[in-house]
Amino acid sequence: MYRKSIAGLVLLLIFSLPVVVHAAQKGSGNVDADIQGPNLASVNAAVALAGSNDLVFGKNADRSVPIASITKVMTALVVLESLAPLDEWLVFQKRHTPAAANAYSRIRIGSQMRRADVLRIALMSSENFAAYTLARSHPGGFDAFIEAMNAKAKSLGMTGTRFVDPTGLSAENLSTAGDLVRLVNAASKHPEIREYSTTGYFIGQFRKPGYSLSFGNTNALVHRESWGVGLSKTGYLSEAGRCLVMVSNMNGRQVVTVLLDSLGTRSPMGDAGRIKRWLDSGAKGQVAEAARQYAQQKNAAYNSVAHSTRAALD
Repeated sequence: MYRKSIAGLVLLLIFSLPVVVHAAQKGSGNVDADIQGPNLASVNAAVALAGSNDLVFGKNADRSVPIASITKVMTALVVLESLAPLDEWLVFQKRHTPAAANAYSRIRIGSQMRRADVLRIALMSSENFAAYTLARSHPGGFDAFIEAMNAKAKSLGMTGTRFVDPTGLSAENLSTAGDLVRLVNAASKHPEIREYSTTGYFIGQFRKPGYSLSFGNTNALVHRESWGVGLSKTGYLSEAGRCLVMVSNMNGRQVVTVLLDSLGTRSPMGDAGRIKRWLDSGAKGQVAEAARQYAQQKNAAYNSVAHSTRAALD
């Protein structure tokens, strides 16, 4: 009976008063997760009802941090809003600038693929050469594509966000968990992004020369019907940790989950499960000691950088 009463209270607060919960967190930079919500391995996080930018839970949700391949959600949004034809064949050209990190790809330089499929493998399989090619093939060119990414972020009110490349290989691509809720909600309006990002498996067809490659989704949760994943993107860089943004079914509601900077490969998925259980029952859950220590170290590093920045400005 006590468990059910707690669950009812949590759902009342979350589904009826999201603005109030968010207002208590906005601008704080740090939210006490032990009091406000579930225990998470992710250093930065945000949770909102799909379609709303008001957070029902946040953890360091206004801290700008590297976001790795979560970047590709904005890349997809810019591609679709450019209205470039999705059936156009794009050429995978050799990079005109060096990649900021390892950019190995199985795709052959000079081969071609339709823009729709290039976008699909960039989202579902986080194919970096695909994301680069989408930007390189932008009607206004590569630099104009980056400008469009930042202009779109500004128009969405993503004040803690900036982009310098379309793949997420650069640690200079920064955003906040709260900003990424805005991005996910905007991206969710496009059926192509919802479909492509949640494709489980895909065999890509190339021409000149003709060959095929198999691709798998980087988020294991898209294969589980109980999650009802409607949009998904994972990311990883050493500077960004493990990241995940997702729209999924949690207790009969479509929920946006943003998880940034986790230690382990499966930690974001574990956090998603903890959030789902918290929404259902109020249970805060537990995270491994290694994850807690990692979060303490990263928080200390973030705070040190912030302190140094403030000191330099004073």
